[in-house]
Amino acid sequence: MSWKFSVSHSLPLFLLLFLYSFPLISTQQNDDPTFKTMHDFSGYPVDKSSYTFTPSNSSSLSVDIQALQKQIDELSTFSDTPAPSVTRILYTENDVLARRYVKNLMGLTGLSVTEDVVGNIFGRWDGYEPELTAVATGSHIDAIPYSGKYDGVVGVLGAIEAINALKRSGFKPKRSLEIILFTSEEPTRFGIGCLGSRLLAGGEALAEALKTTVDGQNISFLEAARSAGYARDEDDLSSVFLKNDSYSAFVELHIEQAPILEEEGISIGVVTNIAAPASIKVDFEGNGGHAGGVLMPDRNDAGLAAAELMLAIEKHVTESGSLDTVGTVGILELYPGAINSIPSKAHLEIDVRDIEESFRNAVINKIHKAAKSIAKKRKVTLSEFKIINQDPLAHSNGSLIKAVVDASDELNLTYKYMISRAYHDSLFMARISPMGMIFIPCYKGYSHKPEEYASPQDIENGVKVLALTLAKLSLR
Repeated sequence: MSWKFSVSHSLPLFLLLFLYSFPLISTQQNDDPTFKTMHDFSGYPVDKSSYTFTPSNSSSLSVDIQALQKQIDELSTFSDTPAPSVTRILYTENDVLARRYVKNLMGLTGLSVTEDVVGNIFGRWDGYEPELTAVATGSHIDAIPYSGKYDGVVGVLGAIEAINALKRSGFKPKRSLEIILFTSEEPTRFGIGCLGSRLLAGGEALAEALKTTVDGQNISFLEAARSAGYARDEDDLSSVFLKNDSYSAFVELHIEQAPILEEEGISIGVVTNIAAPASIKVDFEGNGGHAGGVLMPDRNDAGLAAAELMLAIEKHVTESGSLDTVGTVGILELYPGAINSIPSKAHLEIDVRDIEESFRNAVINKIHKAAKSIAKKRKVTLSEFKIINQDPLAHSNGSLIKAVVDASDELNLTYKYMISRAYHDSLFMARISPMGMIFIPCYKGYSHKPEEYASPQDIENGVKVLALTLAKLSLR
């Protein structure tokens, strides 16, 4: 029988007496450096005994930040636009090359690499009790047009480096540790954000819809997936679905994408909630006509209807009664798109969010009413008002919050409890697993633009907190 503790820790008297009746075993355990490392990283018992440990050697975590920064820079070269911007769209050539790059890094780290039919990539470090549910981490590497090189990437490459840091320290996990590279967190190509994690969380309606979904070039989702080497022999995507509690925990490392941590000089953001997002598509249709030939009283201008709706969105968002309500028209398209032609059609795509679903949903209803009223007043047709997604918010798990806080304390890093107003793959992983998130500062809060930047020191801090948190969760 093997006892997984060191006599150097304070123990109840009866345990000490019991331990001293097995001197050979206890001596062997104390002399085992790997065993000691596991204890030192753990804030929890590694078996069902009632005692706990106080971590004492978190300083032994060594992050190779130069190698990690080089990997971030190299990954950014797989882009459809020139540096410093990054554009990496789902299933394109550069997306495939970037995936290959990450899989190679996973292999070099000694992880076993697998993929599902939509291209979610998994790299697993087997624990010494592999039958237990694994602890997962990860993020995405796709990038919207002309964005930066840190969004999502820090959570993927940083996770690989966290595993490397744990391996260098001599740590061995009890539960397996798994890194997930999620397919298409960005909605750029098919208009669906967090596509891979939605499917992992059992998105049956999405799996069915993807059979007929096409992109702006009329290329179907399945055709695009097959061009990248996925979904080759099947249209049924249900094999991607994971059961509830497939992971004992999921923790995502990410840049904040807001300026709060930098402005307040705080190293780590401990995410408590992820805001509830919704996406809406709206089409107005009018008669169009020649810009010089149709007088103003006779026009049915779809473009002006769209402009008026945009101002209505701003009004309803700012008057919602919640400081956390935000609304954005991220896409506006006018047809036929000629300077001397009155728009005959206007297409808008709208993003509305709040940390309370009631505020968000009330704004959506007001936007719908405004769209109908504007169409009537301007004598155009509201041909589409479609809510693409209206997702619930997600709460971080209390024990995972504590693990991140404990890790930050042990590393002497300042931290702040935060709400994520941006949504992430964690929003959907929370449906099948206890979830937590770690934020690090980014320059001026910039994201989704080439100026996006996180300093090497902040990245190193985040990777250390992630590594220590994974170690704790693995040993539960």
